[in-house]
Amino acid sequence: MAELGSVAWPPAPIRTERLVLRESESRDRAVFIELFTSSEVGTYLGGPRPRDDCERALPETPERRPGLFVIELDGTMIGTIELNRREGEHRSHVRPDAGEAELGYLLLPEAWGHGYAAEACAAALGWYADARPGEPVVLCTQAANDRSMRLAAKLGFTEVQRYEEWGAQQWMGVWSPVMPPA
Repeated sequence: MAELGSVAWPPAPIRTERLVLRESESRDRAVFIELFTSSEVGTYLGGPRPRDDCERALPETPERRPGLFVIELDGTMIGTIELNRREGEHRSHVRPDAGEAELGYLLLPEAWGHGYAAEACAAALGWYADARPGEPVVLCTQAANDRSMRLAAKLGFTEVQRYEEWGAQQWMGVWSPVMPPA
C-alpha cells in the first residue's frame, strides 16, 4: 500500500481505555514475526509466511512508516493496525479522484475475543477522521472471515462490493466519518 498522504507522522500515541496505539520499536520484532508466521492469523490472508524467511527479511527495528500503528496492551505488543492509501490497481472507486485509505489489522490469536480489535480500530478511525476530515476509509476481508465481518459491522462499515480474488470471495466496505454541520 502507498503512504497515508499529507498526514503528519508520527502522531502522539493514541490511548484508549485499555490500549496504546504507537509507532513500532525494535522490541516489537518478535511479535511481528509471530503475527506473520501464525497459521491462525494467516488463515484468511493466504497462509503464514515461513519463519526463516520472515526472520531474515524483517529488520531488527521493524519498519516505521506512516499509517502503521502497534497495538500495545499493558506494555506489550498484541497486534498492528494500518491505515494506508490503496494503490491505483486496487482502488474501490469510492473516491474516484484518489486512492482511499484502507484499514487493516492483525492481532495475536491470544488477543482475539476481548474486544481489542474493535477498541483499537475505533481509535485509529477517530484519529484518521480528525487528521483527514470527511475522508472515507475502506476495509477488505474474505467474506468467510466471520470475525472480521462482525467487526466491520460493529465499526460502521457498509458493503460496497464483493469480488473474487486470491481464490476466495472478498468483501469491501466503506466507513465515512460523521461530519459536524457547517
